[in-house]
Amino acid sequence: MIGAHTDSPTLRVKPVSKKQLEGFIQVGVETYGGGLWHTWFDRDLGIAGRVMVKTEEGDFVQKLVKIARPILRIPTLAIHLDRQETFTFNKETQLFPIAGLVAAELNRTGEAPEPQAPEPTAPDRSDTPNTPSDESFAPLKAPRERHHPYIVELIANEAKVRSSSIVDFELILYDTQPACIGGLNSELIFSARLDNLGMSYCSVTSLIKSLNSPSALENERCIRLISLFDNEEIGSTTAQGADSNLLPSIIRRLSVIGSGSDQTDTAYEQTLATSFLISADMAHSVNPNYAAKYENDHKPEMNKGTVIKINANARYATNSPGIALIQEVARRAKVPLQLFVVRNDSSCGSTIGPMLAASLGTRTLDLGNPQLSMHSIRETGGVYDVGYGVQLFESFFEHFGELEGKIFVD
Repeated sequence: MIGAHTDSPTLRVKPVSKKQLEGFIQVGVETYGGGLWHTWFDRDLGIAGRVMVKTEEGDFVQKLVKIARPILRIPTLAIHLDRQETFTFNKETQLFPIAGLVAAELNRTGEAPEPQAPEPTAPDRSDTPNTPSDESFAPLKAPRERHHPYIVELIANEAKVRSSSIVDFELILYDTQPACIGGLNSELIFSARLDNLGMSYCSVTSLIKSLNSPSALENERCIRLISLFDNEEIGSTTAQGADSNLLPSIIRRLSVIGSGSDQTDTAYEQTLATSFLISADMAHSVNPNYAAKYENDHKPEMNKGTVIKINANARYATNSPGIALIQEVARRAKVPLQLFVVRNDSSCGSTIGPMLAASLGTRTLDLGNPQLSMHSIRETGGVYDVGYGVQLFESFFEHFGELEGKIFVD
């Protein structure tokens, strides 16, 4: 098995996002995960996500939308107005993006400026019973009231529905600048969300490539599985996160396939005992400007291969039997590997590896391709490491069934 996560730190539109200050239209956002939020300033931002729509039949359906043009921007303060040596800001009051000018929006709609009036009080419904047929009653304000109407219109256009049919949405901000190949010799990748779409891509691609041959599954006694989770950046304790029952329940159902009636009761436990999980999450490349932050003998380099992550305090799930297995897998694929531990005076991140190892009790190893600027809006990876990762995982799928029985631990 290979497990990875698909989410990245981002900014999410608040349930009530409509803001207006000093002649600017603004959008209220909240932070998701531990992002390097200063990198979000002065970037060309779009919005994307899920919209819930009410159909004419009264059903509620999901639509995915992506506004692929820069409609938002978080402006920095000019250095002339605040000469601070360290860029600091308040995430609640100074991280709101601007979406345009109030005057421009009024000109577009031909409306007059709204007078500043107190919030209307709710009507007294104490003597009026609510009935299911009372369609006029709305428990919440409509999206066009909670958000800027033009933004709701843009979302409706992308979803190809009427704006009045939108019930709610979950939208995040993203950098509209596309990923690109960079470096003097085109050896680098400049992109958003390499952590962890980089390893998600390697996982999916390797699974597909491992099945290219018509005879790929002949004499195969193992099930090749990848699991891509959400919400790793906020702890994984969601229904779609790695700390949920999702993967155990799937494995439990798969474990009884081909089992005899006398083996069904313990098929799940036997499957876990003979399985192996690779926790695939991007790793840290050495940063030449901050080389002192790395342990002297464990400085992963870009384009030198996938990094095995080790931590004595179990922030990663790697152990020696796992290293023995992945070394042999890499040898057969002829791809290099690297080792990484953090300094004793440094904090250490973690992955889905330890929590899945604890919940499943299966053998687990943490690894990932090296990258710079992790959790920035714009990250840097190595072109050749992508190929190394795909080849390594493809070899893992193809050879694990044979190698599993050759590693003995008392």
